Amino acid sequence: MTTSTGVRDVFVEANGLRHHLIARGMPGSPVVMMIHGLTQQAHVFDPIAAKLSDTHHVYCLDVRGRGESAWGPPDGYHFDNYAADLEAVRAALGLDRMALVGTSMGGLIAMQYAASHAENVSRVVINDIGPEIDPAGLARIMTMLTTAREAFTDLKAVTKYYREENAQVLGKRSDDEVLEYARWHVRKSDTGVYMWKMDPAVRKPNPTQPAVAPWDAFKAISCPVLVLRGGNSDVLSPETAHKMVESLPGCRLAEVASVGHAPSLMEPDAAKALTAFLAG
Repeated sequence: MTTSTGVRDVFVEANGLRHHLIARGMPGSPVVMMIHGLTQQAHVFDPIAAKLSDTHHVYCLDVRGRGESAWGPPDGYHFDNYAADLEAVRAALGLDRMALVGTSMGGLIAMQYAASHAENVSRVVINDIGPEIDPAGLARIMTMLTTAREAFTDLKAVTKYYREENAQVLGKRSDDEVLEYARWHVRKSDTGVYMWKMDPAVRKPNPTQPAVAPWDAFKAISCPVLVLRGGNSDVLSPETAHKMVESLPGCRLAEVASVGHAPSLMEPDAAKALTAFLAG
């Protein structure tokens, strides 16, 4: 009989870098690997990871250059490296098969990985992203990426930044909830200001294209796929979402009403679809 070992930080050397993961749940139960978005870090999954840990062994990964994972070469922040990192992390942890849950950039990483490591992937959840990105959403994200403040005087200022910059998702949450979301993205420097827990090089656009084109990677996935779309998303259009379902046998779509990019996965519609899919 396996029992939960609670929440723990895990560090592994993989693909030449030290990677950090947050682990929860019962060793020996089905594994879920959660992969965050472009400027996020592993703690964004805390609420849903806690819920899933009742039935799964859940890992939330800090992608290279974010959170507590090491920074890599400035020109190394691209999808082929992210997928190679994920494979090296899996091997370092001694995992066999795992379900992948990827939000935004994490969904693209999951697509690239699952296309070339079918034997290691049981299911894939792609949260509010697709092989085609809506130009309006892409422009908004790139503006946020390249114009973000470098430092904040206190955590209240960080909270205000997130509430204003991600109003579609965080606008309806309480100040305490937004503070909990925001505080993991920054660290207090030796000068007393709060700096991003992210390599500044991540904010510089990288023209490196993945070896496998996004649609080719998506269509190569051989396990069941769940696509989640925020009903108000400006990143995953309804047309692309439906094209994904039509292009891949075993792909299903669930829409999360009244949410922009990207669902937290704790919304009732998202949590219900996610838990049912992982249980199947």
